[in-house]
Amino acid sequence: MEPDTGNNPTKPKFVLRYIAICIFLLACATGVHAAGDSTQHLDRKIRLNSQKGSVYNLLKTVSAQSGFLFIYDSRTVENDRKTAIVKGEYTLREAIRIITRKPNLWIDVSGNHILLRSPEEAGPTESNTEKDNKNQRIISGSLYDSESSEPVAYATVSLLNTSVGTVSNQRGAFRLVIPDSLEQSVIRFSHIGYESCETNAALFAGQTVDVPLEPNIFPLQEVEVRRVNPLREINEIRQRRNENYPTEPVYLTTFYREGIEHKKKPIDLSEAVLEIYKTDYRTDASGDHVKLIRKRRISNIQAGDTLLPKMKSGIRSCLILDIIKELPDFITLDNETLYNYAHTDISIIDDRLVNVISFKPKPHVKEPLFTGELFIENQRKAVEKVRFEVNPKYVDKATHSFVDRKAHHLQLTLQQAVYIVSYKPVRAGSSYYINHVRGDIVFKVRRKGHVFSTPLHFWFEMVTCKIDTVDVRPIPRNERLQANRIFADTKHRYDKDFWENFNIILPEERLKEAIINNLSEVIIQSKQKNE
Repeated sequence: MEPDTGNNPTKPKFVLRYIAICIFLLACATGVHAAGDSTQHLDRKIRLNSQKGSVYNLLKTVSAQSGFLFIYDSRTVENDRKTAIVKGEYTLREAIRIITRKPNLWIDVSGNHILLRSPEEAGPTESNTEKDNKNQRIISGSLYDSESSEPVAYATVSLLNTSVGTVSNQRGAFRLVIPDSLEQSVIRFSHIGYESCETNAALFAGQTVDVPLEPNIFPLQEVEVRRVNPLREINEIRQRRNENYPTEPVYLTTFYREGIEHKKKPIDLSEAVLEIYKTDYRTDASGDHVKLIRKRRISNIQAGDTLLPKMKSGIRSCLILDIIKELPDFITLDNETLYNYAHTDISIIDDRLVNVISFKPKPHVKEPLFTGELFIENQRKAVEKVRFEVNPKYVDKATHSFVDRKAHHLQLTLQQAVYIVSYKPVRAGSSYYINHVRGDIVFKVRRKGHVFSTPLHFWFEMVTCKIDTVDVRPIPRNERLQANRIFADTKHRYDKDFWENFNIILPEERLKEAIINNLSEVIIQSKQKNE
């Protein structure tokens, strides 16, 4: 029995508690300024009132007074330690050292950021700049909501005006590998509903940083409020497809991963780097080709679990879930009489106004149609993002669409099928390219003769890491990956060095733990076998 997620893309929403990691960034800049003289800036005076609180809160006050933003390792500057400062006039340098209680703290200014390091960290070395090789540097960290401290999942992390990028995982964690030639570029963190954060990539190179994103709250008087007709918005998506999306084939270098969880425990994980030949958006996904560049897999499926279903067509699903190529019925309006549409919200991403159009089946419809939200850019009428799922009321009726063939020993019932797809332009005014795809498929599985059922969760996602538009040709037939097969079973040589220097979606912590535990078991079993 194989849940087939490729034949019917009827398909994430995760809210996880924020877990702080070792470095903290007080705030994000909305622009990048040229660096000035550090001494001059640090000798600038500010007036502070008597105040008690955490190091974080007092530095935040300094940030508000001075306009500078702080980057520091929380192992060097204890973020939650209680401290105090008395009313008076201070230079920036004095205020920082009093608040942190570290007279030898190394302080420097870069643009509108102040870097705080211990003396040992001040002199960069090959190790602490994390220069993995002569051509690349690594930036890693976590994104979170500055007000709620919740992680910001699926945020875009990219180099401005380039196609190099990745997305944060469900816990907001990210890792971006930057070519040396682009080290002086601007790194942007963005997500719908948040102020975009931009800063010099060189400032973060080799660092691990926590980046707070500010919720984007804008006064209505600053927005041209007008009546939005949902159906007209959706019609314009189709009418402007050739204006907003590529009209020539492109190569996408992507990171793909898929996994299986049984009883809420990860049991299988496959990751890959793919080259995708994507035809123009006037055609459907049938002409898209996939080439496997690298693959790795870790599995801790026990012998007794070998009869569990396998996921089929995850990669094919990512191609079909490009909803601008494969227009679903809630965009084609072929079943307009089956759906209700409403303009339910206004948001912003990268200073672009976004209209949120919600859709759901009409009350009389008892079939497992879709319900969700389209995020449509106000001026260009391009889809920035879509989140949709099989109607939860009737999701069990869609089970047959996801199960490829029956097995007498298992009964599977679909519980949830949720999808997120996002697009982004490389630069302002350029074509939109598919950026991120995520699918979560949850079954209730019961073995024959058993009373109780257990949850079985299949998931897959893909992020575009690089886009090439020069000399794009179809992938030779003998090099194409069959995207509708069971990818986990695909054989491919593992190359450890390759994975250290490629942009990926970081695994969630529990996946890391499962991987580590599984590797330990493999090592022990190997040793026992050799003995």
